Amino acid sequence: MTTACFSHDDGLNHVNPDGHPEQVARLTAVADALHGMDLDRRAAPLCDDAEILRCHPQRYLDRVIASVPDRGFTRMDGDTTVSPGTLRAARRAVGGCCAAVDAVLADEVANAFVACRPPGHHAETETAMGFCLFGNIAIAARRALDHHGLSRVAVVDFDVHHGNGTQDLLWDEARALFVSSHQMPLYPGTGDPSETGAHGQIVNMALQPGSGSAEMRAIWERPGFPAIEAFRPELILISAGFDAHTRDPLANLNWTTADFAWITGRLCDLADAACGGRIVSTLEGGYDLQALGDAVAAHVDVLRERGA
Repeated sequence: MTTACFSHDDGLNHVNPDGHPEQVARLTAVADALHGMDLDRRAAPLCDDAEILRCHPQRYLDRVIASVPDRGFTRMDGDTTVSPGTLRAARRAVGGCCAAVDAVLADEVANAFVACRPPGHHAETETAMGFCLFGNIAIAARRALDHHGLSRVAVVDFDVHHGNGTQDLLWDEARALFVSSHQMPLYPGTGDPSETGAHGQIVNMALQPGSGSAEMRAIWERPGFPAIEAFRPELILISAGFDAHTRDPLANLNWTTADFAWITGRLCDLADAACGGRIVSTLEGGYDLQALGDAVAAHVDVLRERGA
Protein backbone atom coordinates (compact mmCIF):
# COMPACT_ATOMS: atom_id res chain seq x y z
CA MET A 1 0.00 0.00 0.00
CA THR A 2 0.99 3.64 -0.02
CA THR A 3 0.48 7.06 1.58
CA ALA A 4 -2.20 9.37 0.23
CA CYS A 5 -1.76 13.14 0.14
CA PHE A 6 -4.98 15.15 -0.03
CA SER A 7 -4.71 18.78 -1.14
CA HIS A 8 -6.39 21.35 -3.39
CA ASP A 9 -5.50 24.68 -4.96
CA ASP A 10 -8.53 26.24 -3.26
CA GLY A 11 -6.29 26.40 -0.22
CA LEU A 12 -4.29 29.08 -2.02
CA ASN A 13 -7.38 31.30 -2.19
CA HIS A 14 -7.75 31.67 1.57
CA VAL A 15 -5.92 34.99 1.80
CA ASN A 16 -5.04 36.72 5.05
CA PRO A 17 -3.90 40.34 5.40
CA ASP A 18 -0.27 41.18 4.60
CA GLY A 19 2.06 40.12 7.37
CA HIS A 20 -0.29 37.48 8.76
CA PRO A 21 1.71 34.36 9.73
CA GLU A 22 -0.93 31.93 8.39
CA GLN A 23 -0.10 32.86 4.81
CA VAL A 24 -0.70 31.30 1.40
CA ALA A 25 3.03 30.60 1.12
CA ARG A 26 2.70 27.95 3.83
CA LEU A 27 0.82 25.69 1.43
CA THR A 28 3.33 26.39 -1.32
CA ALA A 29 6.18 25.47 1.02
CA VAL A 30 4.46 22.19 1.88
CA ALA A 31 3.83 21.39 -1.79
CA ASP A 32 7.46 22.13 -2.64
CA ALA A 33 8.65 19.91 0.23
CA LEU A 34 6.54 16.99 -0.98
CA HIS A 35 7.34 17.45 -4.67
CA GLY A 36 8.72 14.28 -6.18
CA MET A 37 7.80 12.14 -3.18
CA ASP A 38 6.05 8.88 -4.10
CA LEU A 39 2.53 9.57 -2.83
CA ASP A 40 -1.02 8.77 -3.91
CA ARG A 41 -2.04 12.36 -4.65
CA ARG A 42 -5.76 13.08 -4.37
CA ALA A 43 -7.90 16.20 -4.57
CA ALA A 44 -9.45 17.17 -1.25
CA PRO A 45 -13.20 17.30 -1.87
CA LEU A 46 -15.56 20.02 -0.73
CA CYS A 47 -17.36 18.80 2.36
CA ASP A 48 -21.09 19.26 2.66
CA ASP A 49 -22.79 20.94 5.59
CA ALA A 50 -23.52 17.63 7.28
CA GLU A 51 -19.83 17.00 7.97
CA ILE A 52 -19.33 20.41 9.61
CA LEU A 53 -22.51 19.87 11.63
CA ARG A 54 -20.97 16.77 13.23
CA CYS A 55 -19.19 19.22 15.55
CA HIS A 56 -20.61 22.70 15.01
CA PRO A 57 -24.24 23.90 15.26
CA GLN A 58 -26.12 25.29 12.26
CA ARG A 59 -26.18 28.80 13.73
CA TYR A 60 -22.39 28.87 13.80
CA LEU A 61 -22.07 27.59 10.24
CA ASP A 62 -24.59 30.22 9.14
CA ARG A 63 -22.52 32.90 10.86
CA VAL A 64 -19.34 31.78 9.08
CA ILE A 65 -21.11 31.70 5.70
CA ALA A 66 -22.56 35.17 6.27
CA SER A 67 -19.12 36.53 7.17
CA VAL A 68 -17.58 35.79 3.75
CA PRO A 69 -17.02 39.13 1.98
CA ASP A 70 -17.23 39.84 -1.75
CA ARG A 71 -13.81 41.44 -1.42
CA GLY A 72 -11.40 42.37 1.32
CA PHE A 73 -11.53 40.77 4.75
CA THR A 74 -13.87 40.03 7.64
CA ARG A 75 -12.37 39.47 11.07
CA MET A 76 -13.92 36.64 13.07
CA ASP A 77 -11.63 37.50 15.98
CA GLY A 78 -8.36 39.35 16.49
CA ASP A 79 -6.30 36.99 14.36
CA THR A 80 -8.82 34.91 12.37
CA THR A 81 -9.74 36.41 9.02
CA VAL A 82 -12.20 35.45 6.30
CA SER A 83 -11.67 36.47 2.67
CA PRO A 84 -13.68 35.63 -0.49
CA GLY A 85 -11.94 32.26 -0.98
CA THR A 86 -11.88 31.19 2.65
CA LEU A 87 -15.09 29.15 2.85
CA ARG A 88 -14.18 26.90 -0.09
CA ALA A 89 -10.70 26.41 1.35
CA ALA A 90 -12.14 25.53 4.75
CA ARG A 91 -14.60 23.10 3.18
CA ARG A 92 -11.67 21.45 1.37
CA ALA A 93 -9.79 21.12 4.67
CA VAL A 94 -12.74 19.38 6.32
CA GLY A 95 -13.46 17.37 3.18
CA GLY A 96 -9.86 16.30 2.83
CA CYS A 97 -9.75 15.01 6.41
CA CYS A 98 -13.00 13.09 5.96
CA ALA A 99 -11.91 11.65 2.60
CA ALA A 100 -8.59 10.60 4.12
CA VAL A 101 -10.43 8.76 6.90
CA ASP A 102 -12.60 7.04 4.31
CA ALA A 103 -9.59 5.99 2.21
CA VAL A 104 -7.60 4.65 5.15
CA LEU A 105 -10.52 2.76 6.67
CA ALA A 106 -11.35 1.27 3.25
CA ASP A 107 -7.74 0.01 3.06
CA GLU A 108 -7.21 1.93 -0.18
CA VAL A 109 -4.04 3.41 1.34
CA ALA A 110 -2.01 2.65 4.45
CA ASN A 111 -2.10 6.17 5.83
CA ALA A 112 -2.70 9.75 4.68
CA PHE A 113 -1.57 13.35 5.05
CA VAL A 114 -3.95 16.26 4.43
CA ALA A 115 -2.12 19.34 3.12
CA CYS A 116 -4.91 21.90 3.40
CA ARG A 117 -5.55 25.20 5.13
CA PRO A 118 -6.96 26.94 7.14
CA PRO A 119 -5.95 24.81 10.12
CA GLY A 120 -8.61 23.67 12.58
CA HIS A 121 -7.53 22.70 16.08
CA HIS A 122 -8.36 26.06 17.72
CA ALA A 123 -11.94 26.25 16.39
CA GLU A 124 -14.35 25.70 19.28
CA THR A 125 -18.01 24.73 19.03
CA GLU A 126 -19.20 28.22 18.16
CA THR A 127 -15.97 30.21 18.09
CA ALA A 128 -13.50 30.85 15.29
CA MET A 129 -10.06 31.62 16.69
CA GLY A 130 -6.36 31.03 16.25
CA PHE A 131 -6.56 31.13 12.43
CA CYS A 132 -9.17 28.28 12.53
CA LEU A 133 -12.81 28.14 11.41
CA PHE A 134 -13.85 24.48 11.66
CA GLY A 135 -12.51 21.65 13.83
CA ASN A 136 -11.04 19.62 10.96
CA ILE A 137 -9.53 16.80 13.01
CA ALA A 138 -12.44 16.56 15.48
CA ILE A 139 -14.86 16.33 12.56
CA ALA A 140 -12.72 13.55 11.07
CA ALA A 141 -12.86 11.73 14.41
CA ARG A 142 -16.64 12.00 14.51
CA ARG A 143 -16.86 10.71 10.94
CA ALA A 144 -14.77 7.69 11.86
CA LEU A 145 -16.92 7.04 14.93
CA ASP A 146 -20.41 7.78 13.61
CA HIS A 147 -20.18 7.07 9.88
CA HIS A 148 -17.75 4.16 9.98
CA GLY A 149 -18.85 2.79 13.34
CA LEU A 150 -15.47 2.71 15.07
CA SER A 151 -15.47 2.39 18.85
CA ARG A 152 -12.16 4.11 19.70
CA VAL A 153 -10.28 6.86 17.89
CA ALA A 154 -7.14 8.57 19.22
CA VAL A 155 -6.41 12.18 18.29
CA VAL A 156 -2.77 13.18 18.79
CA ASP A 157 -1.71 16.85 18.66
CA PHE A 158 1.95 17.91 18.70
CA ASP A 159 1.40 21.52 17.58
CA VAL A 160 3.20 23.97 19.86
CA HIS A 161 -0.16 25.58 20.74
CA HIS A 162 -2.76 23.62 22.66
CA GLY A 163 -5.64 22.35 20.54
CA ASN A 164 -8.34 24.00 22.63
CA GLY A 165 -10.87 23.57 19.85
CA THR A 166 -10.31 19.85 19.51
CA GLN A 167 -10.52 19.54 23.29
CA ASP A 168 -13.77 21.51 23.36
CA LEU A 169 -15.36 19.52 20.55
CA LEU A 170 -14.37 16.13 22.01
CA TRP A 171 -14.65 16.94 25.73
CA ASP A 172 -17.76 14.77 26.19
CA GLU A 173 -16.80 12.10 23.63
CA ALA A 174 -15.82 8.94 25.53
CA ARG A 175 -14.93 7.18 22.28
CA ALA A 176 -12.17 9.69 21.45
CA LEU A 177 -8.85 9.98 23.26
CA PHE A 178 -7.14 13.36 22.89
CA VAL A 179 -3.41 13.53 23.70
CA SER A 180 -1.59 16.85 23.29
CA SER A 181 1.86 18.26 23.95
CA HIS A 182 2.23 22.03 23.82
CA GLN A 183 4.17 24.94 25.25
CA MET A 184 2.81 26.52 28.43
CA PRO A 185 2.39 29.36 29.03
CA LEU A 186 1.37 30.24 25.48
CA TYR A 187 -1.73 31.02 23.43
CA PRO A 188 -4.55 30.03 23.85
CA GLY A 189 -3.91 29.52 27.58
CA THR A 190 -5.64 26.15 27.85
CA GLY A 191 -4.13 22.67 28.11
CA ASP A 192 -3.24 22.37 31.76
CA PRO A 193 -2.70 18.72 32.74
CA SER A 194 -5.67 19.07 35.11
CA GLU A 195 -7.97 19.32 32.06
CA THR A 196 -8.84 15.65 31.56
CA GLY A 197 -12.22 15.61 29.81
CA ALA A 198 -15.63 14.38 30.87
CA HIS A 199 -14.46 10.76 30.82
CA GLY A 200 -10.78 11.14 31.71
CA GLN A 201 -9.97 10.68 28.02
CA ILE A 202 -7.90 13.86 27.57
CA VAL A 203 -4.17 13.90 28.29
CA ASN A 204 -2.49 17.32 28.27
CA MET A 205 1.29 17.52 28.54
CA ALA A 206 2.80 20.96 29.10
CA LEU A 207 6.33 21.87 27.97
CA GLN A 208 8.29 24.78 29.39
CA PRO A 209 9.46 27.56 27.04
CA GLY A 210 13.00 26.85 25.89
CA SER A 211 12.72 23.09 26.26
CA GLY A 212 13.81 20.84 23.43
CA SER A 213 14.20 17.28 22.22
CA ALA A 214 14.94 15.59 25.55
CA GLU A 215 11.96 17.09 27.36
CA MET A 216 9.61 16.40 24.44
CA ARG A 217 10.66 12.78 24.09
CA ALA A 218 10.39 12.21 27.83
CA ILE A 219 6.76 13.36 28.14
CA TRP A 220 5.70 11.45 25.07
CA GLU A 221 7.34 8.27 26.37
CA ARG A 222 5.39 8.81 29.59
CA PRO A 223 2.50 9.58 29.76
CA GLY A 224 1.74 10.21 26.07
CA PHE A 225 2.44 6.95 24.25
CA PRO A 226 1.29 4.68 27.11
CA ALA A 227 -2.09 6.47 27.13
CA ILE A 228 -2.51 5.79 23.42
CA GLU A 229 -1.40 2.18 23.79
CA ALA A 230 -3.82 1.57 26.67
CA PHE A 231 -6.72 3.08 24.71
CA ARG A 232 -6.24 0.55 21.87
CA PRO A 233 -7.42 2.91 19.12
CA GLU A 234 -8.85 1.62 15.87
CA LEU A 235 -7.52 4.71 14.09
CA ILE A 236 -4.96 7.39 15.00
CA LEU A 237 -5.53 10.95 13.83
CA ILE A 238 -2.72 13.51 14.04
CA SER A 239 -2.98 17.28 14.32
CA ALA A 240 0.45 17.85 12.79
CA GLY A 241 1.61 21.30 13.76
CA PHE A 242 5.27 22.06 13.07
CA ASP A 243 5.60 25.28 15.08
CA ALA A 244 7.46 23.60 17.94
CA HIS A 245 10.48 23.76 15.60
CA THR A 246 13.33 25.83 16.99
CA ARG A 247 13.13 28.20 13.98
CA ASP A 248 9.44 29.02 14.41
CA PRO A 249 8.72 32.70 15.21
CA LEU A 250 5.50 32.21 17.19
CA ALA A 251 6.74 30.05 20.07
CA ASN A 252 9.75 29.07 22.15
CA LEU A 253 10.33 25.33 21.89
CA ASN A 254 13.47 23.88 20.37
CA TRP A 255 12.40 20.79 18.46
CA THR A 256 14.49 19.77 15.47
CA THR A 257 13.39 18.29 12.18
CA ALA A 258 14.60 14.93 13.48
CA ASP A 259 12.15 15.21 16.40
CA PHE A 260 9.20 15.31 14.02
CA ALA A 261 10.49 12.20 12.25
CA TRP A 262 10.96 10.50 15.65
CA ILE A 263 7.45 11.20 16.95
CA THR A 264 5.93 10.16 13.63
CA GLY A 265 7.80 6.86 13.76
CA ARG A 266 6.71 6.19 17.33
CA LEU A 267 3.08 6.91 16.41
CA CYS A 268 3.44 4.52 13.49
CA ASP A 269 4.69 1.87 15.96
CA LEU A 270 1.55 2.36 18.05
CA ALA A 271 -0.69 2.29 14.99
CA ASP A 272 0.96 -0.90 13.74
CA ALA A 273 0.32 -2.57 17.08
CA ALA A 274 -3.23 -1.33 17.61
CA CYS A 275 -4.93 -0.69 14.28
CA GLY A 276 -3.06 -2.07 11.31
CA GLY A 277 -1.03 1.12 10.84
CA ARG A 278 -4.07 3.30 10.17
CA ILE A 279 -3.10 6.96 10.53
CA VAL A 280 -4.55 10.17 9.13
CA SER A 281 -2.48 13.32 9.68
CA THR A 282 -3.51 16.89 8.88
CA LEU A 283 -1.57 20.14 8.72
CA GLU A 284 -1.97 22.56 11.60
CA GLY A 285 0.66 25.21 12.47
CA GLY A 286 4.21 25.97 11.35
CA TYR A 287 5.17 29.50 10.39
CA ASP A 288 8.84 29.50 9.41
CA LEU A 289 8.59 28.38 5.80
CA GLN A 290 11.93 26.57 5.64
CA ALA A 291 11.34 24.75 8.92
CA LEU A 292 7.79 23.94 7.88
CA GLY A 293 8.90 22.40 4.60
CA ASP A 294 11.70 20.42 6.21
CA ALA A 295 9.52 19.08 9.04
CA VAL A 296 6.58 18.20 6.79
CA ALA A 297 8.93 16.31 4.46
CA ALA A 298 10.37 14.38 7.42
CA HIS A 299 6.89 13.60 8.79
CA VAL A 300 5.42 12.44 5.49
CA ASP A 301 8.54 10.51 4.52
CA VAL A 302 8.18 8.40 7.66
CA LEU A 303 4.49 7.82 6.90
CA ARG A 304 5.44 6.82 3.35
CA GLU A 305 8.18 4.43 4.45
CA ARG A 306 6.00 2.82 7.10
CA GLY A 307 3.00 2.58 4.78
CA ALA A 308 4.86 0.89 1.94
